[in-house]
Amino acid sequence: MRIVMSSFLFFAIQVLVYYILSQTNALSLTSYTDKLSLLALKEKLTNGVPDSLPSWNESQHFCDWQGVTCGHRHMRVTVLHFENQTWGGTLGPSLGNLTFLRILKLQNLALHGEIPAQIGRLKRLQVLNLRNNKLQGEIPKELANCTNIQVLELLENRLTGRVPIWFGSMKQLTTLILEWNNLVGTIPSSLQNVTSLQYLSLTDNYLEGTIPYSLGKLSSLTYLTLALNNLSGEIPHSLYNLSNIQYFDLGENKLFGSLPSNINLVFPNLIAFLVGQNHISGNFPNSISNLTELQRFVIGGNSFNGPIPLTLGQLKKLEVFNIGVNNFGSGGASDLDFLSSLTNSTQLSTIILGQNKFGSKLPDFIGNLSINLEYFDLSENQIYGEIPERIGQLIGLTYLDIGYNSLEGAIPNSIGKLTNLVRLVLEKNNLSGNIPTNIGNLTILSELYLSANKLEGNIPVSLRYCTQLQMLSISENKLSGDLPNQLFRHLDGLIYIELYNNSLTAHIPSEIGNLKHLSKLYLASNNLSGEIPKELAACLTLTRLWLKGNFFHGEIPSFLGSLRSLEIIDISNNNFSKTIPFELKNLIFLYVLDLSFNNLYGEVPIGGVFSNVTAISLIGNKNLCGGIPQLKLPRCVRASSKTNKHSLKRKFIIISVIGGVLISFIAFTIVHFLTRKSKKLPSSPSLQNRALRVTYGELHEATNGFSSANLVGTGSFGSVYKGSLLNFERPIAVKVLNLETRGAVKSFVAECKALGKMKHRNLVKILTCCSSVDYNGEDFKAIVFEFMSNGSLEKLLHDNEGSENHSLSLLQRVDIALDVAHALDYLHHDEDQVVVHCDIKPSNVLLDEDIVAHLGDFGLARLIHGAAEHSSKDQVSSSTIKGTIGYLPPEYGAGGPVSSQGDIYSYGILVLEMLTGKRPIDNMFCENVSLHQFCKMKIPEQILEVVDQRLLEPFVEDQTGIVENKVRKCLVMFTQIGVACSEEFPNQRMLIKDVIVRLNEIKSRLP
Repeated sequence: MRIVMSSFLFFAIQVLVYYILSQTNALSLTSYTDKLSLLALKEKLTNGVPDSLPSWNESQHFCDWQGVTCGHRHMRVTVLHFENQTWGGTLGPSLGNLTFLRILKLQNLALHGEIPAQIGRLKRLQVLNLRNNKLQGEIPKELANCTNIQVLELLENRLTGRVPIWFGSMKQLTTLILEWNNLVGTIPSSLQNVTSLQYLSLTDNYLEGTIPYSLGKLSSLTYLTLALNNLSGEIPHSLYNLSNIQYFDLGENKLFGSLPSNINLVFPNLIAFLVGQNHISGNFPNSISNLTELQRFVIGGNSFNGPIPLTLGQLKKLEVFNIGVNNFGSGGASDLDFLSSLTNSTQLSTIILGQNKFGSKLPDFIGNLSINLEYFDLSENQIYGEIPERIGQLIGLTYLDIGYNSLEGAIPNSIGKLTNLVRLVLEKNNLSGNIPTNIGNLTILSELYLSANKLEGNIPVSLRYCTQLQMLSISENKLSGDLPNQLFRHLDGLIYIELYNNSLTAHIPSEIGNLKHLSKLYLASNNLSGEIPKELAACLTLTRLWLKGNFFHGEIPSFLGSLRSLEIIDISNNNFSKTIPFELKNLIFLYVLDLSFNNLYGEVPIGGVFSNVTAISLIGNKNLCGGIPQLKLPRCVRASSKTNKHSLKRKFIIISVIGGVLISFIAFTIVHFLTRKSKKLPSSPSLQNRALRVTYGELHEATNGFSSANLVGTGSFGSVYKGSLLNFERPIAVKVLNLETRGAVKSFVAECKALGKMKHRNLVKILTCCSSVDYNGEDFKAIVFEFMSNGSLEKLLHDNEGSENHSLSLLQRVDIALDVAHALDYLHHDEDQVVVHCDIKPSNVLLDEDIVAHLGDFGLARLIHGAAEHSSKDQVSSSTIKGTIGYLPPEYGAGGPVSSQGDIYSYGILVLEMLTGKRPIDNMFCENVSLHQFCKMKIPEQILEVVDQRLLEPFVEDQTGIVENKVRKCLVMFTQIGVACSEEFPNQRMLIKDVIVRLNEIKSRLP
């Protein structure tokens, strides 16, 4: 019996030991599986590039690898977190083997491809954050197995398909962010089942249909934004059951209806209410006066009407009040009485009342508004009477626009107290009297618009103290006297001078040569005389010269041909004599030349602008000859003694040209024939009408079959390849559109249309657009550009840390910023159409071999016809503008129209990125601190903590401190430009012409 018991006990111990060993082995095996899965995942994430992060040392335990966190009990991967790398890989299926994973954060890694179906195996997953990548395809249905997910962030990708119905089964979900994708269809009503949902954002997709009534059941919601879609129908009343809402944004859709009269009861915790740019009507919701936490109230761009309550002063925390572009006001004397109550809202920084029907006088009590008020817009109303003297009490104002009203009387002297003003707009009123001399107190003023009034007297000499002035517009008044030479001597930052339709006399002062940044000079319809001063030759950035309707005389100076930026010259209706200088044909950007009604004679040049009969006007000059046949001018007659000589010379030239053409034609035919026999591809490219003609076959050969070895980058709608065309000496870049991507064809048309008509030294030069079929008979569209050997600014800023190849110096970064500013100035100030780029960012700034910047990728560009910024008819909806997170201006997401100010915001962020070396979506920036705010807080004292340390390396050996102080000042100025351009509100942003002046000043100060 003892032997049996002993044998049984021994057997039991063996079984127990075997079980323990087997469990230990199983645990070891599963841990090893995690390691293999991580290595396979890394291979896919980084495209197999060996030096890419993460720097995983296989001699270490994988739980110690960068970005990996393991659980203490089973040593299995529970957290995987990587961000802000340019890996550009894919999500491999091995991800599904990390079955203990609870948190997966792969943000801003430039990942492409689809989200793998194997992600559905991660049943313990609680947080999935794949924001800011290039992921495509639909949201995988297998994700429905991950029922423990609480936070799902897939924003800023290229996901397609519909918002999945099965989201309704994810009962633990608190945060669902799908904004900035290409999702279509309707909002699924099944979301009503996710009662735990607190944060729902579907902004900027292609969603349509109505907002489901069932969303009103999400009682836990505090944040709801459905802006920038194509949603229609009435705002469902059920949404007003969401009593926990703090942030409510339905801006820029096609919604209609009215707002509840008891909005204070339905949203008692409201902080931001944004429903701008819809079709909502009805009366102003008076009950908002009881929302004591309200900070932002935006209902602009709708059809509201009726009176504004007199109780708004109860909103002590109100910062933004925007009711512009509606039907408020009746033209009555009490329309603006509500402003009295707003004097109690001491945090107010922005009041926008423009483009309504407000009448009455401008009340005296506006002087009692918040001292924090920076932005005040009353433009395009029916306001009359005089501007009250007490307006001088609003000493915090940086922007004041009372233009396009019926104001009269003199400009009050108290305007000189607004020493923080950057922009003053009083144009299109009935103001009279002299311009007050104390306007010279506005020493930081950069824009002054007084046009279309009844102002008289001389231009005040005190304006010379406004040394920051760049835009001076006092046209269509009754000004008289001379052009003060002191004005041009001291205001060397002037970019835009508009003084036409006055009664100014004398001549253009020679001091005009001081204006090195002058772009537009409008002096038409005055009584000016004399000659065009030779000093104007120093104004190398001049694009518009408008001197018509004066008494100028003498010859047209030949130096105008050296002002290579000139686009328009109108010197008609003067007394110019002699011949037309042939140098004008060298102006490659010139598209309007009006020389009519002068006393010109002699031969009309051929070439350049003179080859386009619609671009030139020569009528009223009786003794002109020659030119292109379409002008129908008589042939020029030369002296008889030289006739035979010239005739023989002409015949010789003609014979030589014809012979050369024949020889070239024969040679071309032989080469063409031999080429066709040796290849099946079409003929090599040629230049016809200055446009490169290419076929699919030629581009296929030029890029080695669109080989991955020739791939230099990918964009929103396609890929870019480097290539080399036969008989074309320079390398090319070929952007091949992915026609399966939504909006690609529209992007192709937009970019070809935009770039095809624009010529500027800082725009990427388009060589041709190719629309054809490939070898499989499928549609093929590509755009061919000049190749930029130094790639994109993005790569030089972020791909070369530690590289000796290229670390951009401070001077180079300032030069690049200046190049982009010149490009934007050209785009935004065309007289016929304003081009808004809509996607300014470092990857769209390309650099040639001399590090000269060229702005490219116009696939999202919008044309706004007519340069007048006050016309609401010309506003373009931003609902279809995608842009890029981090660079997209806030007004595009809050109901604002597409505008040039939006580009300025993106430009400001680009400048700050160049300065700091940090992307705006860097992990160090969160909801409360953006790149803009971070930089703004650090200037001037802590500027050296902000900047990219590589900028300081050349100056660290300076022992005197002189160089360091100079550099420090330049860095502060550079930062101030970026901050000023990226302010939240459009009209607070710096003008691009101001930017150019400041950047040139920085260049002049750099050691």
